[in-house]
Amino acid sequence: MRKARVIFVGLLLTALAACSVPGPGGAPDGIHDPYEATNRKVHNFNRRLDKGSVNGAGAFYVNAVPEGVQRNISNFADTYATPSYVVNQVLQGRPGRATKNTLRFVINATLGFGGLADVASDLGLTEDDTDFGETLHVWGAPEGAYQELPLLGPSTERDTAGRVVDLFTNPLSRIIPSPERYSGSVATYLDKLGDRAKYASTVDSILHDSADSYAQLRLIYLQNRRHELGYGTDEDSSFVDPDAIDTEGF
Repeated sequence: MRKARVIFVGLLLTALAACSVPGPGGAPDGIHDPYEATNRKVHNFNRRLDKGSVNGAGAFYVNAVPEGVQRNISNFADTYATPSYVVNQVLQGRPGRATKNTLRFVINATLGFGGLADVASDLGLTEDDTDFGETLHVWGAPEGAYQELPLLGPSTERDTAGRVVDLFTNPLSRIIPSPERYSGSVATYLDKLGDRAKYASTVDSILHDSADSYAQLRLIYLQNRRHELGYGTDEDSSFVDPDAIDTEGF
């Protein structure tokens, strides 16, 4: 346990150091992209990979797997990831959201047959995801430069650091024995394949049909990510009173 804490602290310091690049406030059009030449090479690799295999695999998944099973897989992926959300929301100082996700996890893991069914949403406890990139944002770490990662796609220096730390923030990864612990990762991968197929027309229009897919994807990602982080909003208005949950019919 002590070794795990030492590793986590080391990763945290690395993450904070990686975010030392100034944010995009003073950059033209709010975009800080000093690595554009390298990013474009990675982007071209990702486009070829998407066109050559990911798109086809997603189409095969949604056509071969019944819709109900796809929904079960998506629910399981969310349930498995929820403890990581709770850890991050505690670190963010958001007890209301952490409580909501804790209740959501307990309900879906029990009444939802191990997370295969999303019973919690029917009770008003809807999905509320987060990550360590958002935790770093709450702590005041700057966004840093824009990056495009192989396989993973758009990111920023802050979010890339957050991805690394999030490999260690889910308590289930240390509680569940191997190989069962990898079931959440497999479900997440399948869920993303399904999303690729469901939104194929939109993704294709950006990645393969636009004049400059790199610039368009960069703009869309940064706008969406900044919106997700809730600039200028009340960030902890989501507290759920356990006594107010609608349990009628259960």
